[in-house]
Amino acid sequence: MAQGTGNSLGAALSALLHDHGGHMRRLSSYHAKHWHAQLSQLTATKRGYEALERAGLSVTPATLMKWLSDAEYNVRRNYIDVIHAAYEDTAMVPGPIPDSFKHGQFEITGVVKTGDDERFRGGPSASGRTTAPFRIDGRNGDWTVIERKWLAGTLEDEDFEEDFIDYVIVEDIGDGSDGEWEFPGSSYTVTI
Repeated sequence: MAQGTGNSLGAALSALLHDHGGHMRRLSSYHAKHWHAQLSQLTATKRGYEALERAGLSVTPATLMKWLSDAEYNVRRNYIDVIHAAYEDTAMVPGPIPDSFKHGQFEITGVVKTGDDERFRGGPSASGRTTAPFRIDGRNGDWTVIERKWLAGTLEDEDFEEDFIDYVIVEDIGDGSDGEWEFPGSSYTVTI
């Protein structure tokens, strides 16, 4: 049994996916060791430039051109470290979402709301009764959008929550009785 916990449904789902084997893998084309080869490979793609920016590289275009035109250029150690960090970030990409995740029986513990009906699921309620978790059958979901974002590295917690509602929950049990499904709580646990 795998479990994910977070301060939102999306965060709990992300934690669960990482715990359940949704790991990163290294691209086979990323094997450069020298800073110049790494920088050359990074500057060949938009994704590489974005990784350099995220890593904190801020040099003028003229400096970047000097570095790219001379593999023996004397680049300071802190810049080499930034280039290496960006290279490693770009080299790692998500692998496919495991079928065992997509076909899982999801049990959600936390506040669930549809229309005016808002209640805690999966533990002691305000009235003292123990409630069943909110159960969703992942086999009935359409995982296309979620997997596309995951593989692109753009699946943020908020997107994961919205897409899980739209493409997995609604596909499994339909729209809520009085409107859309919402998860307004501040703590969620999702178990497969």
